[in-house]
Amino acid sequence: MMLNRLRTSSSAILKNLPVYSFGTGNVDPGNFDLLRDLNVKDKTMPQFVVGTKNGFLPRQDPLAELPSKFSKMETLLQEMPLKKTDGSPGLLSKGEFGDRVLRDLPLYDISDIEDTNLLAGLFRDYTFIASSYLLEPCDLKFRKTGEYGLGRDRLPKNISVPLWKVAEKIKGKPFMEYALSYALFNWARKDPKGPLSYENLKLVRAFEGGQSEHGFIITHVTMVSYTGQLVDAVDRTLQATAQKDTDKFNEAMRDLLDVCRLINDEMETMWTKSKPAEYMEFRTFIMGIKNQPMFPKGVIYEGVSDSPQQYRGESGANDSIVPTLDNLLELTAKMPSNPLTEILKDFRTYRPQGHNAFVDWVEKKARYVELRKFALSNPDSALLYLCMLDQVREFRNRHWLFTKQYIIAYTSHPVATGGSPIVTWLPNQLGAVLDTMNETLQLLDNMTKNKKLDPVKAALKNDMEKRVISQRQLLDREVQELRQKYPNQDKAQVYN
Repeated sequence: MMLNRLRTSSSAILKNLPVYSFGTGNVDPGNFDLLRDLNVKDKTMPQFVVGTKNGFLPRQDPLAELPSKFSKMETLLQEMPLKKTDGSPGLLSKGEFGDRVLRDLPLYDISDIEDTNLLAGLFRDYTFIASSYLLEPCDLKFRKTGEYGLGRDRLPKNISVPLWKVAEKIKGKPFMEYALSYALFNWARKDPKGPLSYENLKLVRAFEGGQSEHGFIITHVTMVSYTGQLVDAVDRTLQATAQKDTDKFNEAMRDLLDVCRLINDEMETMWTKSKPAEYMEFRTFIMGIKNQPMFPKGVIYEGVSDSPQQYRGESGANDSIVPTLDNLLELTAKMPSNPLTEILKDFRTYRPQGHNAFVDWVEKKARYVELRKFALSNPDSALLYLCMLDQVREFRNRHWLFTKQYIIAYTSHPVATGGSPIVTWLPNQLGAVLDTMNETLQLLDNMTKNKKLDPVKAALKNDMEKRVISQRQLLDREVQELRQKYPNQDKAQVYN
């Protein structure tokens, strides 16, 4: 109710706004060319082009089945999961996948393929095959002993050569990624003309094949389905800041708050759609080959390079929602200077080029127009800015809750799928948000000493203040306690 009243209240316009010298030496990056028309018939445009309709989803629905030329590969993928779609045991369940790859997978020539939808589908499928091949021994051992052991350290050329080539064509890394592989290009509509709703979506590829893996992936897709609205609101927020238009800024920020609440509400449904106790059944296969004890020397990509390759594993940290908000709110600049933040920066290279271009533009534009400074120029805008910080806090806090309930409760493995320290990495970012909220609350207090907020807004501010204090105390205590279960989180090799 309070937030609704905040939305409908008239925005106070200060008559004597300070004049800003934008950028303090920064260069104006100009405007971003957002995709307004999905161009579904264009076969050469990249699949992941950020737009106001698709947001961070691909501009076309993902390829659901490979063309007949790749029939042997399609058959292998259908037979691969621990549990196939008909419920019978698949190749991974019996430890037979690696042998079948060596025996049945041709060395396909993809050099003449230019259709980006097919290229993206091939990239997804080759990364599923690569991860299954490399991590099959780890999954077998984990199901028997709870330990991962060692993975295969050589990727055969019938996987590595076409995977390397298709990665070059779509300008990605030759390993499984969140957007390009596991989640955002791994769904199909049950009704082709139906909505992007959970009920109307199904998986294309899976490792385990159960309902929890389906729920885990599709919930991420439905969260991202709202990002067309998010992208539009972010763009309008930056334009309003550049114009120093408080009314337009507040309107865009309210719209951004609305869509962030929708995303957070969708994220909350993960608890019922993917059971915490079943996450470990497919988690092994989304591990990376960097910063993981299963691959101490990386992996040789046969036929490509004699030097071992190392890549981070699939992780929701590769998503573009929170990095966009971090950059918009100038939170990225407030992250502590430490190895954990360096991991955050590295994670942000594991996403489609189109996503990176937009996220980087948001950071440069927000810095140039000094968005945070403008937001703190009047109480209404400052409160909206604080509410947006609280949405980022909620997102990151829920991610931390997931980590505790889905992972820490079931394993003592010290690093996450992407190779970050399991105990300290997420709290590093969550702590930075809490600290920035605390700083902003103090500034808002100083701003409203002489002219108090109305009771509704004051109550909203006080609620956020209480959350910040209690959550900071709880987070510090949790990390301290969990360090006992996971020692050596600060060792240098965890961050390399």
